[in-house]
Amino acid sequence: MLRICTLFVLAMACPGQPAGAQTFSGRVVVIDGDTLDVGQTRVRLHGIDAPELGQTCTNRNGVSWDCGTWVADQVRRRFEGHRARCQAVEKDKYGRTVARCEVADQDIGRALVRDGLALAYRQYSMAYDLDEKGAAVSARGLHGHVMARPAEYRRNLRDKRAGQNPAPDPTCVIKGNINGKGRRIYHMPGQQHYERTTIRTARAERWFCSEAEARAAGWRRAKR
Repeated sequence: MLRICTLFVLAMACPGQPAGAQTFSGRVVVIDGDTLDVGQTRVRLHGIDAPELGQTCTNRNGVSWDCGTWVADQVRRRFEGHRARCQAVEKDKYGRTVARCEVADQDIGRALVRDGLALAYRQYSMAYDLDEKGAAVSARGLHGHVMARPAEYRRNLRDKRAGQNPAPDPTCVIKGNINGKGRRIYHMPGQQHYERTTIRTARAERWFCSEAEARAAGWRRAKR
């Protein structure tokens, strides 16, 4: 049976579209690897995460370089000045419109992940999961270098600003905290109190690379 979307149907959206989805278009101005101005709208591309401006990568010879600025330049060469058509998904905490955008029927997010210029942001979408895996297997773009995932890079920056000791290794992100009663508790990414838990090595708190390592050292997992 043919399904027809009408304004007559209360609080219902067309199949495949989120309720209240907004479509807009405009000329592209690139801010960084995953942030654009589309006309008058500041857009954070949905489902991808690119290195921050000033974030460094390390090449096979052990030389560090500003891969965040390089990615922004690559995105600028590809899309700056072109007309994009976007579909809004939501607003983020910075007031930006999170959206999926296309230029000449090309999904910008998919193109960037596919070519190794950004990573799939699986916390928010699995849409580009296979594109990232394909780029990693072929060592395209950033995958030919050593790079902390942008989310971890940002978290370490926040930790430094808060005066706590950041993870020495971006793959070792389990937080071993000692609470006010002296109990040793570790927090996994995604748990309720992970983000607000600080690690101060002067108090014998530490980072762990695996749950097995944390348990062996005498820490127990946080209940939530």
